[in-house]
Amino acid sequence: MNSKTTERFWKCYEKLPIRIKRMAKEAYKQFQTNPYYPSLNFKQVHSTRPIFSVRITKDYRAVGIIQGEDITVK
Repeated sequence: MNSKTTERFWKCYEKLPIRIKRMAKEAYKQFQTNPYYPSLNFKQVHSTRPIFSVRITKDYRAVGIIQGEDITVK
């Protein structure tokens, strides 16, 4: 699966605490290796639209839309 980001994502990312940014980077590395790794809890969060979530921490998630082989993180 290919991943893409939006300008909005980067604006939100910049506002995150440094600790969360580090954890997000680690989660992304794991996602690249295996999106379905249990700790990521990668799952569809909308019943009809291709909107998915991946766990960064207990309180933080990344949300994206899947189109074909791409996921765009908003």
